[in-house]
Amino acid sequence: MTILVTGGAGFIGGNFVLDWLAGCDELLINVDKLTYAGNLDTLKSLDGDHRHIFVRADIGNRDALSRLLAEHQPRAVINFAAESHVDRSITGPGEFIQTNVVGTFNLLESVRSYWTDLAAMKKSAFRFLHVSTDEVYGTLAANDPAFAEEKAFEPNSPYSASKAASDHLVRAWHHTYGLPVLTTNCSNNYGPYHFPEKLIPLVILNALAGKALPIYGDGQQIRDWLYVKDHCSAIRRVLEAGKVGETYNVGGWNEKANLDVVHTICSLLDELQPKADGKAYVEQITYVTDRPGHDRRYAIDARKLECELGWKPAETFESGIRKTVEWYLVNQDWVSNVTSGAYLEWVSAQYGA
Repeated sequence: MTILVTGGAGFIGGNFVLDWLAGCDELLINVDKLTYAGNLDTLKSLDGDHRHIFVRADIGNRDALSRLLAEHQPRAVINFAAESHVDRSITGPGEFIQTNVVGTFNLLESVRSYWTDLAAMKKSAFRFLHVSTDEVYGTLAANDPAFAEEKAFEPNSPYSASKAASDHLVRAWHHTYGLPVLTTNCSNNYGPYHFPEKLIPLVILNALAGKALPIYGDGQQIRDWLYVKDHCSAIRRVLEAGKVGETYNVGGWNEKANLDVVHTICSLLDELQPKADGKAYVEQITYVTDRPGHDRRYAIDARKLECELGWKPAETFESGIRKTVEWYLVNQDWVSNVTSGAYLEWVSAQYGA
């Protein structure tokens, strides 16, 4: 038995690979292009593990994907591969269209060709699970109900538009060709191995380095926060028991304003690694110009996943954020290896010197 994972050296994909192999002996083929956010250091503990085969390839490369599918005959393909940072999509949308739209199309075509030729029993059992985001639904006002699976797509950034397009492609390949697909739309993930351009790891690292903690606008943008290992368990459950053709929202039931998240991180750092001068980390907070088209609120209604498949998150935000801060404090080597000169230049350009 084999599964094939795309984007398995990224943040969520890498955590999924580690979690999967921690509890399963099934062979896992890990395909990743290794862009700036792909990091093999995340998978270092799997060096020499015969259950993990890493292949550097682009999901848009049909020949490479077709060879891998034919050789390894996976029972499932789980697609994490995506460009995922809203800020980067604003300054460079082309890469997002290429990976998230064109790449997903090519991956679907490779998988469809493979699936079509499978024997009847294997064909019936096969699954294609597409991992997506709550940002495809747009933004919410303060009193709006949380996003349910039936919510119309209203993406507001190049990133969310490209992911919405990929979701539509996955749906179409099911309804037109019969490809047995599953889709998950998750809220904001956080946890170990998170590339430090996103809010939580950026704040942790800047705080420890004595740098400014940049807050967009007034900091009252609200997100639902999902601990990445909870997300991984949800994906395993959907793969195991999800109904073909269905979409499942995955959320943490943790709506928090960005500014509140930053204050929580600062308080934890004050406790776990207090500054030598006795000052509070919160003093490093700096407000910067809000990004264009910044969505005000996301919230996920994950009741379908709980009611139909019995999944709910194991972590509260309080327990998950403590684990996350503690992980970064003891894994500075991993951090040092991913914060290259190119990364520092991007942060400077995005938030100011």
